[in-house]
Amino acid sequence: MSEQLKFIVEQLNREPFRKNFNLITFDSLEPMQLLQILNDVLAEIDPKQAIDIREETPEHTIKRMCALLGMLKYKPPGNSSDVSSFRQGLVTASKPVVHPILHWLLQRVPELKKRAYLARFLVKLEVPAEFLQDDLINETSQKYEELVEEFKNNHKECELLRTSGFSTAEIRRDISAMEEEKDQLIKRVERLKRRVESVSNHQRMLEQARQLRVEKEREESLTHQKQEQKNQLFQAEQRLQRSQQQLKDLRQAAADANPESLTKRLEEEIKINSYMVSEKLPKELEGMRRTVQYLQKIAAEPAMGQADLQELEDKIKEVDSQINHLIEKRMMRNDPIDDPIAVFRQQASIIMRRKESKAEELQAAREELAAAERELRQRSSQAQGTDGGEIIRGDELKRLVGKLRSKGTVYKKKRQEMAELKAEYGVLQRTEEILKQRHEIVQQKLQTMEAEKGISGYSDTQEELERVSAIKSELDEKKGRTLDDMSEMVKKLNSMIGKKRSALAPIIKELRSLRQQCQELSQEYEEKKTQYESCTAGLESNRSKLEQEVKALREETAQEENQYHYINSMSEIIEMQIQRATEEMKAYVSSDPQERKKAIREVYMKNISEQELLGKKLREKQKMVRESHGTNMEQMKMWCDLEELMECKKQCFIRAQSQASIGQVIQEGGEDRLVL
Repeated sequence: MSEQLKFIVEQLNREPFRKNFNLITFDSLEPMQLLQILNDVLAEIDPKQAIDIREETPEHTIKRMCALLGMLKYKPPGNSSDVSSFRQGLVTASKPVVHPILHWLLQRVPELKKRAYLARFLVKLEVPAEFLQDDLINETSQKYEELVEEFKNNHKECELLRTSGFSTAEIRRDISAMEEEKDQLIKRVERLKRRVESVSNHQRMLEQARQLRVEKEREESLTHQKQEQKNQLFQAEQRLQRSQQQLKDLRQAAADANPESLTKRLEEEIKINSYMVSEKLPKELEGMRRTVQYLQKIAAEPAMGQADLQELEDKIKEVDSQINHLIEKRMMRNDPIDDPIAVFRQQASIIMRRKESKAEELQAAREELAAAERELRQRSSQAQGTDGGEIIRGDELKRLVGKLRSKGTVYKKKRQEMAELKAEYGVLQRTEEILKQRHEIVQQKLQTMEAEKGISGYSDTQEELERVSAIKSELDEKKGRTLDDMSEMVKKLNSMIGKKRSALAPIIKELRSLRQQCQELSQEYEEKKTQYESCTAGLESNRSKLEQEVKALREETAQEENQYHYINSMSEIIEMQIQRATEEMKAYVSSDPQERKKAIREVYMKNISEQELLGKKLREKQKMVRESHGTNMEQMKMWCDLEELMECKKQCFIRAQSQASIGQVIQEGGEDRLVL
């Protein structure tokens, strides 16, 4: 309960409530204030609940809160059928009722906000059946249900877009890039149209090109259909061959078997299948369901950031530490030596593991057998299709099996060689990437050296040639230069290229030596890397072994320390008891009466005698009370009668005195009248 109160106070002190409570002030709130805080939390979830509860009747307040809690699917703790007590506790703002509601609401405020928002649109109105007979009401109800379904679909799409991780800036960039590509395509199409319009009969050529594209698409669809039909035919042939082979196997099994062997085999199969169906497969199915539920839960959650991941990692570490602490406590509390069932539990777990492993091996063997049968049927169908003969049996089959085994060994060797080649290919691929990176670095250095030597741009000569050729073609189209000008330009360019090549020749030689040095260094690096990896693997294995040994020794030391402290405490208790016993013996045996009085036995004997005397006196007193009880009760009754009699006399005296005073007054009045 204290943890619950702490959580409620922490959440109420945060945004958006900011109540500035502590445990004492929150616990000392009046019922009306506590109910108002509950209403404020509900108003944060559903803004329609933002009402001052002093302005409405308690019945309306409780009805409104219960309706919202029912819509949010809140289940009261304890007996859920006792609704009247829950409503009564909510009316009186009872802490055992309100505190769990606040704790439940503050734990899942975002989720409940979403649920309250959806409830406004998804809670269907219950229309009585007699009202639905009216066409207008029926049509309106159907439209309402259609709008609810449309809202569901739109909300799902909105949630998918929110959790997809796309931002508006990225979408805008994509749209702008698409628009630019669209403009470029439009310009390219217009350019091609202008080129085509200059050609004669371009409309007919375009029509033929369109027809050619349509025919190609049709050809692709027909080839796809043909391939599908071939696959269907192949599958049908395989099913037929499978059925024929099964029929043949069944006939052979029926011919070779007797009823006892068939019954025994069927009983074994039934046992195995019942174990698979009742124990193994339900466990696997339950595990897959849990995995699917977990994955669905993960997929339904929104995209997580780095802070959320860090928070989850911290929670996982905390839970792991708690689990380790509990395991240590359990190991210290439960001594395996004192548990006689531990051995049997261990044997049962070992048997279950063996059973599961054998079931997995059986499943794998069955799959392997099915694969071998499929391959055998396929091979037999291929052999029948090529030669038209039956399957080879007997000695020839043994020779073929021997050849297949030899070929299998050769195949394994080749496969090993292929694996080595693949590994070497991966190393070479990584080397190629490293060399490409270094080549880029060397190219950059080469450009800087060209710039230093005054021959920058030699490596870009091809691009310059293309650019110059483009310029040359444009100049030729514009000015119509002659072939002599072009030859002169080529000569000039060749002379420039020759000069730059001669200038770059020493640099290229130096680059070759650097490349060779780079290859040597990379080879040395790979060797050092393999040595490092082997060394790290050995050290890692040693470290794991040492960690396991240290863990076992720590557990052993913890158990020994517990045993040591327990023995020490028991020895101290026994020593104290022995000391008390010796002191008691000394005091009891001592000749000094004062010392003997201090003995516990003497003290207890004295207390016993005092209590016996006291009991004797009380029994005598009880006897006297019992003997005089009748007379005392009679005397008490007489005193009560006397008291009533005296009270009656008092009342009579008071009444007589009042009557005498009234007569005197009347007499005095009569005398006055006579005087007048």
